[in-house]
Amino acid sequence: MAEPSRTHGTQAAPDEHAVPEQAPNEAPKEEAATAKVAELEERVRFLEDQWRRALADLDNVRKQIARDLDRARTDERTSLASQWLPVIDNLDRALAHAQAEPTALVEGVRAIRDQAVAILSSLGFPRREAQPGERFDPVRHEAVATKPNTEAPEGTVVDVVLPGYGDDERQLRPTGVVVAKKSE
Repeated sequence: MAEPSRTHGTQAAPDEHAVPEQAPNEAPKEEAATAKVAELEERVRFLEDQWRRALADLDNVRKQIARDLDRARTDERTSLASQWLPVIDNLDRALAHAQAEPTALVEGVRAIRDQAVAILSSLGFPRREAQPGERFDPVRHEAVATKPNTEAPEGTVVDVVLPGYGDDERQLRPTGVVVAKKSE
């Protein structure tokens, strides 16, 4: 008598090399995901490249602005210096004629001073004079000395030592003045 088969109730061992069964839609989904990842990686590379180019452009613009600013400063210094050349020329002429006509020297120097004051005024720094009796203003005046004075009110200008140059907003130098103080 033959033995009955014992396969009933037991399962066969799975084949180790068998390919797992996939749902029919899983393969296209994986391919789509892989394609999407590749597309996004390419987009990241593109955006990184654009970012680097933008940084390089920004750096180039900064360098160009620095060069332009330096050039503008140089041009402005040249323009300013060239305005003083006639003053120097006139000083040379005054010195050359001083020995021949000593009285002309005073007139020549005064004309040169007026020319220099006009240049400063054209640059936005007009000459400022203080008047004796004017109230001392620390914004416009610099007290270079005080003088006991019974006639002038305390804190007023008694004498002008140096003229000032500029306006209320920008000044090269305040007016140097002697200020009255009470006699002790």
